[in-house]
Amino acid sequence: MSVDKDTVNKIARLSRIAISDAEADKMVGELNGILAWVEQLGEVDVTGVEPMTAVIANKLRLRDDVVTDGDVRDKVLANAPAKEGSFFGVPKVIE
Repeated sequence: MSVDKDTVNKIARLSRIAISDAEADKMVGELNGILAWVEQLGEVDVTGVEPMTAVIANKLRLRDDVVTDGDVRDKVLANAPAKEGSFFGVPKVIE
């Protein structure tokens, strides 16, 4: 796969990046180099290699899923513009 100057200009236009003709010419070489490197990766023999999601083995630390109210009701209600008992007071919207 290779990229030409028209493709670079199209990509720049789609990503709303203004580039000059000189910059587009430079990008052609850079993008073709990147694509060649990616093609080289496809040539690597990976038979017997298990896919992995991270370089090191890591396990999720699990905790009990316990619902709590945070025990900060008074602090939260202190910020309310209006409160009724231990609830937020809201204006009536339906008659």
